[in-house]
Amino acid sequence: MIDFYIHTSIFMQVLIATLMTWGVTTLGASLVFFFKKVNGTILDAMLGLSAGVMIAASFFSLLNPAIEDASKIGINPALTVSLGFLVGCIILILSDNVFSRYLNKKKRDNAKGIKRSLMLMLSITLHNIPEGLAIGVAFGSIGKGTTTLIGAFMLAVGIGIQNFPEGSAISLPLRRENFSRTKSFIYGMLSGIVEPIAGIIGCFLVMYVENILPFFLSFAAGAMIYVAVSELIPESQNNKCKNLMSFFTLLGFAIMMLLDVAFS
Repeated sequence: MIDFYIHTSIFMQVLIATLMTWGVTTLGASLVFFFKKVNGTILDAMLGLSAGVMIAASFFSLLNPAIEDASKIGINPALTVSLGFLVGCIILILSDNVFSRYLNKKKRDNAKGIKRSLMLMLSITLHNIPEGLAIGVAFGSIGKGTTTLIGAFMLAVGIGIQNFPEGSAISLPLRRENFSRTKSFIYGMLSGIVEPIAGIIGCFLVMYVENILPFFLSFAAGAMIYVAVSELIPESQNNKCKNLMSFFTLLGFAIMMLLDVAFS
């Protein structure tokens, strides 16, 4: 199975990796069949671990290769990488603001909890688009020698880990709003379907439009860093065991750094 994965096409590798991340979202959504509530400490630890993995992957698998590749093709690495990074951050900031304002308006209008839950699903789905692009960009840059297979796959693993609580964060609130278990599960599962689509698109772009590779690598890094510092770390730090959650974040960073350096 491993041998097949290594020797299959880049597009198939991206598809398998993003289907895996979608599968983890689906697994998180499936908790609605077993629990009304999930242990918060476990979910927070997973978020902290995922944040560490994503921060390390953003540098070792995305930003550092972007700098090297920009130098090779003769474009300004400082300007290109900084611009791509900031654009990735800004797009997610703007999308967060749009949906936060819409959600707050619904609250002021005394909307039902079902509307808030559906907006949460839409917001998480939106966040999954740059995550899928990041995976596609990482795999697409393997053939250009800027990223390793293990680095790209571990980035997918980090994204997959943080997808687990996202799936449950949709299905469980919907269940509390009297949706059936099946419908709650389906809505949670569908939030991750955009990742395989975005992954293929990102892979195609960096493989066939070489000059945009450094920009897209840094764009993906900006999106990942924003998700980590604005959502994953603050959410994990809401736990009363703050030091333990910080340790999981550092552990995630160390694991990703070790794997990426060892196999680069």
